[in-house]
Amino acid sequence: MIQKKTAVVTGAGGTLCSAIAMELAKQGMNVVLVGRTEEKLVTVYDKITAAGGVALVYPCDVTDGESVKALAQEVESRFGGCDFLINGAGGNNIKAMPTITKYDARELTGGLPEGQKGLYDIDMDAFRSVLDINIMGTVLPTMEFAKQMVKKGGGSVINFASMNSYCPLTRCFAYAMSKAAISNLTQSFAAYYAPANIRINAIAPGFMVNERSKNYLGTVEDGLTARGQSVINHTPMGRFGQANDLLGCVNWLLGDGAGFVTGITVPVDGGFLTLGGV
Repeated sequence: MIQKKTAVVTGAGGTLCSAIAMELAKQGMNVVLVGRTEEKLVTVYDKITAAGGVALVYPCDVTDGESVKALAQEVESRFGGCDFLINGAGGNNIKAMPTITKYDARELTGGLPEGQKGLYDIDMDAFRSVLDINIMGTVLPTMEFAKQMVKKGGGSVINFASMNSYCPLTRCFAYAMSKAAISNLTQSFAAYYAPANIRINAIAPGFMVNERSKNYLGTVEDGLTARGQSVINHTPMGRFGQANDLLGCVNWLLGDGAGFVTGITVPVDGGFLTLGGV
């Protein structure tokens, strides 16, 4: 069990990272809850403190360098610096996604049926925003908090990759690009920071249950959408993941048992990557 450390968790108001934050607080860490929506962070904070844990709420846009620097200064002032960083902030944007899964000549002439859009119809500002939150929202916190880890003699970073890191899902161009980048930068940053005793790894969650996934995929218990059924057909364990399914991997990567492990991306996917679909 890891004791008396400080963990910074970005995206801490979300389903997955809130569970991680509460787990780390349960182990006795000071946990800094970072996200754009203060209300969501406060909900997690209340749960942590009610259980006797120590947490700090810090609303922050992790794609803004100055905001991340201010966050790092607050962490150093309050807790003496960061030992562990969970780069969980990220996401997709429906405006960056076409509704069709392959090229249709009608998209160049404006002839697609009403409500449908192709690659040439998507919002490129939204496309860029997806790249920014997933890539720069990982790069900037890592670089800033690595400074504190250097002072402390080492530390550990966990990035959030995806099944899209291995093979892009249909319609998710920007998201897939960004998550492939996460896998690559995890390797390159791991090599760069190794002399400072900073380990950098990534987790690639499979299809996990949250409110957004229920809308797009449905649930095994209450009925699946066509896309959800396709996911389950490719998942040998026959279910979607739960946030708690990530905790064992997080604890391993942060703990001494993974002291010689850096630069890897670990799928936590119920076997999704084992099936080729044929």
